[in-house]
Amino acid sequence: MLHLKVSPTRESLEDLARWQNACLKDKKKKKQRLVLRHVTRLMPKRRDEILDGGSIYWVIKGRIVARQKIVDLKPVQKNGRSHFAITYEPELTLVAPRRTQQIKGWRYLAAKDAPPDIAADKAAKNLPEDLKVELLELGLL
Repeated sequence: MLHLKVSPTRESLEDLARWQNACLKDKKKKKQRLVLRHVTRLMPKRRDEILDGGSIYWVIKGRIVARQKIVDLKPVQKNGRSHFAITYEPELTLVAPRRTQQIKGWRYLAAKDAPPDIAADKAAKNLPEDLKVELLELGLL
């Protein structure tokens, strides 16, 4: 199993979640399939490994903070040019935050290098993301 990690232009995990929720509401309104996609210029060459349980890991402000399961990879057209769509499930799974190099686009992430999922503790659910990350790093969450 292979994963992709992506560095979005979002300021926080909440910002990413808000943007994705707005996309899902629009899809629901249009009666479209409720999945999300990230369009990239380059096609992943290791497609089968990614589709075998891979996830898209989100890097925000230099930290891997969450993941979403990849369900499809396919070519698309964007502005008359060939691109590639990474389709993933809407459920955001928090992971133990880990510093990583800032990247543009995406990079492969081996399963052994992927940060572990963390339980969505009900008490921590409403905390600001920065505070959650700090508490996680201190081992308090």
